Amino acid sequence: MARVELKNVTKRFGSLTAVDTLSLTVEHKEFMCILGPSGCGKTTTLRMIAGLETPTSGLIYIGDEIVNEMTPSERDIAMVFQFYALYPGMTVYENLAFPLKAQKLAKNEIGRIVRETAERLNISQILERKPHQITAGQAQRVALGRAVVRKPRVYLLDEPLTNLDARLRAYMRVELKRLQREWEQTTIYVTHDQLEAIAMADRIVIIDRGVLQQCDTPEGVYSKPGNRFVAGFVGSPPMNFIDASLVEADGRLLADCGPFKTDLSQFSDIIGREQRSSEVVLGMRPEDIKVTKESIEPDSFQAEVEAVEPIGDETIYDVTVGEIRLRALTAIPLDIYAGEEAWLTVDKNKLHVFDRRTGEALL
Repeated sequence: MARVELKNVTKRFGSLTAVDTLSLTVEHKEFMCILGPSGCGKTTTLRMIAGLETPTSGLIYIGDEIVNEMTPSERDIAMVFQFYALYPGMTVYENLAFPLKAQKLAKNEIGRIVRETAERLNISQILERKPHQITAGQAQRVALGRAVVRKPRVYLLDEPLTNLDARLRAYMRVELKRLQREWEQTTIYVTHDQLEAIAMADRIVIIDRGVLQQCDTPEGVYSKPGNRFVAGFVGSPPMNFIDASLVEADGRLLADCGPFKTDLSQFSDIIGREQRSSEVVLGMRPEDIKVTKESIEPDSFQAEVEAVEPIGDETIYDVTVGEIRLRALTAIPLDIYAGEEAWLTVDKNKLHVFDRRTGEALL
């Protein structure tokens, strides 16, 4: 069993806390992505699992073993870095064979494993070339192949697709997920790219300033973010946030946003149980805001269109409502242009409400 578990793991560099009491379990054969902005502690976490950094406190398990005192080679892991670090003087074949030679396998066994791995990665045709003679995509495959030839218990990948162009990144996302499913190996993948995480992961761990924010499925972190940070970090275009105050009027619970009010009465039981203050933040994803030329619902409110941004088969509308700026995403072309008035209607079933002080999700 290649289950990976971190229990209250902290890593400090002097006065800087890079990772703060992180507890996390990666199940056997799971593909987990660690997602967060630059400097949040995700690579430090991966390096501690690999044995390249020592935790200041806490325990790291691989399988049933505590590995804190083990060297990287004793942990039976393989790591692929952002920079592929292939041996420039060796051929692709020799790069793939290197870890097998270190295991002192027989020459014919090494040849069999290298050629099988190369065939699965579609790099058989470049085995006699050197790293400077192959493309970035091929180099990424060689680096991956060198990691997997000895069949370690756990794969650790640190932003391996960052240096590829957009088209090749999209292709390699599919390939990596396919290979991970085929090899059935526990995989921990670090990225700052939410699209990579959502497309590839079984579960996503989101970290900010060394602190775990949420661990959930891709659908969970997108549809049910646990706090304002997660809601704002996941999604493109990002979620709209509006400061509001909860007020009661005529037996209804309203979110007073200034230029308009939103009726939250249908959620009053949920919000009432959770909320200790009247100050909240409403979260609205751009695709959950309908743009029309006329008012279509009692809760529709008027806005001025500042800009229209066509993006293929979708269009982003940048609008203002008083001092509030919002972005709405539509899948159909509208006869509404910059400088004109429009009406906005929010899908209440997809509305998010956060405590303004703590940032925690209330709805």
